[in-house]
Order: sequence, then structure tokens, then C-alpha cells
Amino acid sequence: AVVSTQSTGGQVVRAICLLREPLPNTNNSQSSQIIIPQNQVGRKSDIYVLCVSFAHNIAPDNWYVALVSTTVETSNPEAELEPGMRLLGPIVEKFVSVSDLMVPSDDGKDDNIFISSSFDATTHFETTCEDIIKIYEKITGEPFDFATLDSKLEEFKNLAE
Repeated sequence: AVVSTQSTGGQVVRAICLLREPLPNTNNSQSSQIIIPQNQVGRKSDIYVLCVSFAHNIAPDNWYVALVSTTVETSNPEAELEPGMRLLGPIVEKFVSVSDLMVPSDDGKDDNIFISSSFDATTHFETTCEDIIKIYEKITGEPFDFATLDSKLEEFKNLAE
């Protein structure tokens, strides 16, 4: 029998939108990141807006992909995205999903199975990076030392030459 090593830690609602122009009021920027603070919209969680474009090789020329996401707080998750959706301008196509947030149910040390949390609502990957650093420390027993990264990259470059 498989023992569950994850549990649900809430839900995230996301809208992926296809656009033909950059977000309004961004000086025609090819990429944008907006965080709507929770207290400005009467919520417990921030709303995240990300827009990237053909300039990042993720869409055909003159197309933009926007992502609006937040942690679900009500029984109408899509409506919770509305403050962020209003910032997008004309939307060609919209795809909305609600996903469970999965979190490890233990630290993995007993069975050497180390599981990361699923992606949360943030669009800047900070929490994902923090999660990976925590897993590294659980596995190795020591914190990740970013100072050694430069020398290891230099060694790798020398090996590749």
C-alpha cells in the first residue's frame, strides 16, 4: 500500500489569458509583474498578475500570455481574480483552473522521500525557491551555501572547454 506523503493546504485559482497587446498603463512593456496587496482588495491573500510575451519566446510574435492567480478564499474562486483581470485589457482567450495546494505531510527523513510543495499563487517563484533550499538542507543536513556556487560554476566551465 502506498502511504500518502502529502496533504491539501488550501487551493489556488489561476487564469491564463492570451492577449494581443501588452497590459495597459505599462508603457507597452513586454513583461509585467504586479502584486495587488491583500489589504487593498479586502482579502487575506495577495493577487498576482504576470504578463510575458513573444519577446520571451513563449508565444508567437505579437502575443502575450498573462497569468492572474490567488489563494482561494470563497466559494466563487474565479470572481476572486477580478481585481487582477481588470488590469489585463482585452482578453482573446481565458483558461481558469482551481488546483489543490499540496504540502508534504512529514519531513521525509524517516523514509528518505523528500517532497516539495505544489506551486502556490505567487508568480515570482520565491516560495518555490525557498522550498527547494529547505529540501536541500533536509537531504544533506546542512544549509545551501550560495557562496560556493560561483566556484563550482567556474569549475564546470573549465571542464566543458
